[in-house]
Amino acid sequence: MDSFSSTVSPSDHVATLRSQVEKALGSVVANREPAVLYDPVEYVLEGGGKRVRPTLLLLVAEAYGRSPASALPAALAVEVFHNFTLVHDDIMDEAQERRGRPTVHEKWDVGTAILTGDLLMGLSYELLGDVPEVPDDALYEVYHPMVEKLCSGQALDASFEGQAEVSVDAYLDMIDGKTAALLSACFELGAVVGGSAPEHQTQLRTAGRLVGRAFQIQDDLLDLTADGEEWGKAVGGDLVTGKKTYLTLRALERAEGSEYDWFARLIHDGGLPPGDVEEARARMDRLGVFEEARAEVTRYSAQARNHLTVLPSGQARETLGWLIDEMEARSH
Repeated sequence: MDSFSSTVSPSDHVATLRSQVEKALGSVVANREPAVLYDPVEYVLEGGGKRVRPTLLLLVAEAYGRSPASALPAALAVEVFHNFTLVHDDIMDEAQERRGRPTVHEKWDVGTAILTGDLLMGLSYELLGDVPEVPDDALYEVYHPMVEKLCSGQALDASFEGQAEVSVDAYLDMIDGKTAALLSACFELGAVVGGSAPEHQTQLRTAGRLVGRAFQIQDDLLDLTADGEEWGKAVGGDLVTGKKTYLTLRALERAEGSEYDWFARLIHDGGLPPGDVEEARARMDRLGVFEEARAEVTRYSAQARNHLTVLPSGQARETLGWLIDEMEARSH
């Protein structure tokens, strides 16, 4: 039986869980020293975010009757791990800002940022070991492969920068690691914490992978279609840096003749001039790239929701479906 009343709206349900995660994150490294190491970690953990990953985990565990409080260490583990990946991603991308604030390597230095990420990863393992009444081995059997798959996806993404040709299928395989591996683990860990049957864990792992694909393609769309203020960074940034995304790869596949040559500058010149972003949007729209990408987000999201039918019926399952809907419709 769910721990929340069926009268609670999905939005309130999610807000309550996010609030619990946010509050608990504030105490993960409270009063630890030396400050030169822990101040940057606190800076990262207090930086905000949607806290989607821990919320997904808590909802799956709750569907199987596990209270949010008892599942919270696992939820914190995945959020701390996610922040580790962001700190190291920012170093690799030489990003100056994250969530409207200077990145760790900008505020301090690269060495500090590397140590901060290393410690965040270690803390995630520490937190995962604090889940009560669940054997550590059962959790690590999910966690260890996730770490390897995510790092593999990150390595593939970096390798794409030096490749003249990358297929959409190869890009989707990369997404399955870089973006979907952790989301998939959130669903599966929630099931493990909740004590579900193994076959349920397999279904939920797949649901997370599908959510990951939808999430990344939506991210690629928003880079070109979001409101600049809501998005928090320059619209069209992926085009300017020459990053290979679902949209740019589809445009290169569909374009012919002079249209192909126009988009091929993404590869040959390492990106487009900022002044060409609007024209790129118009050309992609004519090629049907936006329409196809939106259809794929909808398709993957629907498939993910179909896999939720293995969950016991109730408030948590309903809220999970609602949250996937919200992720699909997000504008930033």
